[in-house]
Amino acid sequence: MNSLFPEEKIIFDLPDAAIEYYPDFFLPAKANELLEKLNTEIPWQQDTITVFGKTHLQPRLTALYGNEGKPYGYSGIIMQPHTWSPLIMHIKEEVEKICQENFTTVLLNKYRDGRDSNGWHADNERELGRDPIIASVSFGAERMFQLKHNTLKEARQNILLQHGSLLVMKGTTQHFWKHQVPKITKPVGSRINLTFRIIK
Repeated sequence: MNSLFPEEKIIFDLPDAAIEYYPDFFLPAKANELLEKLNTEIPWQQDTITVFGKTHLQPRLTALYGNEGKPYGYSGIIMQPHTWSPLIMHIKEEVEKICQENFTTVLLNKYRDGRDSNGWHADNERELGRDPIIASVSFGAERMFQLKHNTLKEARQNILLQHGSLLVMKGTTQHFWKHQVPKITKPVGSRINLTFRIIK
């Protein structure tokens, strides 16, 4: 088994969604190596965000890499991309072999502990186009990824994202579903997440 041909692929049977999960996309030794490099080589930043008229620091660190001239904006934040590095390009190329897509941008999130989080949202910004594909790679501590349907109250899904895993959301998922990584109270280590996307 290697990252090019993961043995296990989980497809979730959810209405109005197309979601695939590869728990062993990167094997532990490779995932450990990549996590160490991501911790030390990425120029992490912490932006301010305005929610319901109140401005505060985002509860996580971020970084953006991508093609030149392709900024990415969300929640009032406009991020300018760093030039692709060898480390990020390596992960990108592995993901592209599974997804059969050419991603233009990756947003990185670093959750330092259980107090860092990402609230309910959809990756439905206009620059992502219709029916965007979002490929998310996770390294470090396992965190729960929660999904809920916009109108079907009983339609929910929790996915424990493990070290070295890949989650792919495509089709109409972003139109009908929101997702989050909630805060947790128990002690937990840091997690780094890379979400690859295509800016039109």
